[in-house]
Amino acid sequence: MLMLEYAVMKRRTTLTAEADDLETLRAEAGRRGVSLNAVLREIVAERASQIRSHRRPRLGVGTSGSGDLSRQSVEDEASPARSSWRG
Repeated sequence: MLMLEYAVMKRRTTLTAEADDLETLRAEAGRRGVSLNAVLREIVAERASQIRSHRRPRLGVGTSGSGDLSRQSVEDEASPARSSWRG
């Protein structure tokens, strides 16, 4: 059962990187006593977390520029917000 959970939570992929970059990461892995794979997983997880935290909301956020467009539309009798939609 443990193997099934691991297979569902993790995906394998192939990584292409500069040799110098990989050597730096291998050295870091050796310094820390962990595998290169562990270091790469950590880096991917950290970057994915940063991306998720900086995503902009897709709905419900906007600006009128002046900050009081709603109030202006109510106060302006000629604005579409105050006129009848039936004509």
